[in-house]
Amino acid sequence: MADEDLLQKIHGLGDLDLAALLCLINREHCIISTEPEALDDLVDELQLVATETFNLKPTVVSLRPQSTLDDFAASILLPTPASRSSSPLRTRTPVSDSYFHPSHASLHPGGGGGGTNTHHRTLSPLTQLSPGSAATPGGQSSAYVPAPQIANVVLARDLDKAPKAVQIQALELLRTRRIFTRTSVQTAPKQFLFVAVLGAPSGGDARLTQHLNDFFYVAHWHDPLDGFAHLEEREAALQEEDDDASLNADADVDTDSLRSDRSVVRRPSRTSRASTPGNELLTPGSAAGRGITSYEGGAAEPVITEADITTVSLASCSVSVDVDVLRYQMNLVSFLRMHHAVGGGVGPVATQHLDALVRSMAVLHGLDYATPALVALALRKVYLHRIRIIRDPAVERSVQWGSDVAAVERMLEGVGPEEVMDDVLEMVDVPL
Repeated sequence: MADEDLLQKIHGLGDLDLAALLCLINREHCIISTEPEALDDLVDELQLVATETFNLKPTVVSLRPQSTLDDFAASILLPTPASRSSSPLRTRTPVSDSYFHPSHASLHPGGGGGGTNTHHRTLSPLTQLSPGSAATPGGQSSAYVPAPQIANVVLARDLDKAPKAVQIQALELLRTRRIFTRTSVQTAPKQFLFVAVLGAPSGGDARLTQHLNDFFYVAHWHDPLDGFAHLEEREAALQEEDDDASLNADADVDTDSLRSDRSVVRRPSRTSRASTPGNELLTPGSAAGRGITSYEGGAAEPVITEADITTVSLASCSVSVDVDVLRYQMNLVSFLRMHHAVGGGVGPVATQHLDALVRSMAVLHGLDYATPALVALALRKVYLHRIRIIRDPAVERSVQWGSDVAAVERMLEGVGPEEVMDDVLEMVDVPL
């Protein structure tokens, strides 16, 4: 079990923070959806979740039907500062450091020239010169700028609108944790989370290409009426700074007017938020904030550290599941598969994800055992995006045994994944 301090921090998290935490615990990925009108706020909120809660570097990938594989591969990388030394044409060894340069002969006894020049260093065939630390004639090595790295948190906005080839590339990234570009192979960092941010009227309507859709660990639909905690806190803090700045500016004006005849030293007023370099990227709802593709801020002391995630992950491995609870879990899966409205999506990978999520949620609740309530809660998150509803009444399985197609059509009307899970939870007996 996790200690009380860690549990207290976890219990203070919001729903989006908890969704990210559960994925990081099991090294999995998730789908988060909301109303299309609130998609901008959701993206900004998730960026703040990554930076303030976990101190991870996020990037936003805005996809559209015209997006290409190159666009996707370039968008998931964090930007690096431009540098002259980063060019491959500037990392070659200077002539003065060449092993075959005549000047090196003068440094060895018996060598031609008899010079005593100590400006050049002695090189041998075994001398290692890194490509990014080419020595200069002065003996100093030029700065090396590392290659771009994949962001810790990738927020794929409107991934469902991307071409099928791009979605398959995303699936390959999630499966192998690396991506091939035209010039290199990029590997995902240890702490890596891929979030498909979709706009949909309900969680069951947020869908992707079948294989990619089934690969995601959990799905969560965020109701805009629940608010965006990090954005609201940021807006309140910025508003407070504006109020303090305006009060101090008024006080400075009054003080300067009284002392204008006696002193030439004037106290400068505090700068406003809009004039702070880079602060416009942190302003929720601003035009600049809507267009950011990477967020370079970060919490000095994150709420949840990497050590905390490791602690919870190890604790989840020791959670015990009673045979009655396991039977209840398997019964739910069986009833989902046999439901009249389900046409697929209840596969073995989902069963494994359900078991892992139940164990992780038990740790977050301070338990070392699983309960039926946790199984029911995990069921709604694991199968929300997986259950595929039958749209053609003629292919429903009971029709081949004589059911009326019109009656089946009326039964399927208005049924979604949420209604299917509600029916199954009512039909299956809960163990005492």
